[in-house]
Amino acid sequence: MKYCSKCGQSLDDDAVVCVRCGCKVAGNNSVQDHSSFGYGLLGFCIPIAGLILWLVWRSETPLRAKSAGLGALISVILGVIIYIIYGVAIAAAISGVYY
Repeated sequence: MKYCSKCGQSLDDDAVVCVRCGCKVAGNNSVQDHSSFGYGLLGFCIPIAGLILWLVWRSETPLRAKSAGLGALISVILGVIIYIIYGVAIAAAISGVYY
């Protein structure tokens, strides 16, 4: 027999949630959710993978999904900033040639 770690209520062996307080019951198959630098780096290097992982994991493991999504978002924002700087530099170089 299992007991709730929050309120102490006795639970069935296959219970997922405590009926008294609503707390999730940690079992042998519970998934540990934590932020991960590795998934953030993967999302940064391959933004589409970070987006896909965020979409898949956002309900099951939100912290891990946030890491992957944040890495992808940072990568996309930096890419846009670099393209803008590159475009301004090219425009300045072209305008300097003709004047």
